[in-house]
Amino acid sequence: MGTDLHAPLGRDRPAGRKRRALPLGRGIAGLCLIAIAGFSLYSALLKDNLQKTPATETARIAPQSTPAGVEKPAESDAVKTGMPQADPQSGANVQRTTTGDGSVVTTFSPRSRDGNGPVLIGASQVGQDPRMAATPNDSLLENSPYGRLPIIGSGGLRPMDQYARPWSGARGTRIAIVVGGLGLSQTGTQRAIEKLPEEVTLAFAASGNSLQRWMQEARRDGHEILIQVPFEPFDYPGNNPGPDTLLTSKPAARNVEDLHKAMGEITNYTGVMNYLGGRFLSNPTALEPVLRDIGKRGLLFLDDGSSAQSKSGTIAKALSVPHAFGDMQLDGELQTDAILKKLDELERVARRNGSAIGVASAFDESIDAISKWSEDAATRGIEIVAVSALADDPKHP
Repeated sequence: MGTDLHAPLGRDRPAGRKRRALPLGRGIAGLCLIAIAGFSLYSALLKDNLQKTPATETARIAPQSTPAGVEKPAESDAVKTGMPQADPQSGANVQRTTTGDGSVVTTFSPRSRDGNGPVLIGASQVGQDPRMAATPNDSLLENSPYGRLPIIGSGGLRPMDQYARPWSGARGTRIAIVVGGLGLSQTGTQRAIEKLPEEVTLAFAASGNSLQRWMQEARRDGHEILIQVPFEPFDYPGNNPGPDTLLTSKPAARNVEDLHKAMGEITNYTGVMNYLGGRFLSNPTALEPVLRDIGKRGLLFLDDGSSAQSKSGTIAKALSVPHAFGDMQLDGELQTDAILKKLDELERVARRNGSAIGVASAFDESIDAISKWSEDAATRGIEIVAVSALADDPKHP
């Protein structure tokens, strides 16, 4: 008698052979086979039903609790334009859909909220969405008699971080180019914003015109920006940088007040840059309270490198103020070819040291030379970055 359970029933059976009763073990095995077949049929029907009508499950993710000993980031205040801000970790609706092949597709949607109108999600994250680059983060501003001044947010977010231009993070050869004097000439400012690559940092003169308009244009075009403050040069007052110049002869409180006047002209900048200032930068007594105020507001200070006697680096390090130093003035000789040679020299410095910062003014010749030199910088292994990427930052050593 054959014992092959897989042999087809009714085949190879001798004609007229008397049927025998199945042993108990084989009967149980047969019942098991029937049960397996029935379960397979049920599963197939269920799968076909799921393909026709996907099953959905809606759940709500609760906010994550804050571990003991870890400070919970404070929610920023409502934006004064009437547009509230929402914490991106406040929860969401989650819909899970089982498809025909058994995989699960998860869809996230915003939770319902009180009130009507638009809302900013995650507006206080480090780095700014390009679509919002011209809009200040109100949680990083305070009102003053001189306008809205930058401050560090309640969660520790600095304007330097919020308005910084992102970069690749690769530790290759990096160059920052800063073009100052924006706002002094309307046509020159427009030309600089339109023609210079977006990686170039723009510095706006505090005494310029239509600064708020130009700030928005520059930010929308992707530029990181600085506010340029007039400091006392050695030959002052014969060489006068302009109104509200910071002077070594003024009391510290008066210099800080003049600094605030400049700061209040625009928003969305990552730091302060000097305009002239050889004498002021070489005077630690006058410079220290100014750098202290800049640092406590979450800004960097860029020394344009025009004064060999500057003490800004030493004082900034002592006060833990983010600091950058210009390696080269690019347009001391105002000719396009001469500026191109300076840019090539800056590139050699960057290859030797890993990075370098070049400083220029918004002259037509400077804009043309920088634009031309930048066209194929990437093909030479050069990454043009914003000045914040090269600042010595005690928070991120």
